[in-house]
Amino acid sequence: MEDLKKYITIDPKIQSGQPVFAGTRVPVETLIWHLEKGILLEEFLEDFPSVTLEQVLYVLASPRNK
Repeated sequence: MEDLKKYITIDPKIQSGQPVFAGTRVPVETLIWHLEKGILLEEFLEDFPSVTLEQVLYVLASPRNK
């Protein structure tokens, strides 16, 4: 759980409590939306420069059901 806090933040004062990439206001859902639409990871990172590749890779590698 401690690792998760390095990559994702959930705070009711930021984006109404949606999970966001730590240190940003970019919802994790935005990454998923981009990928579902066929937008390349590189383009997502260009569109949201405050999100790091490390954060994205952590989210993509995380098991969905714990």
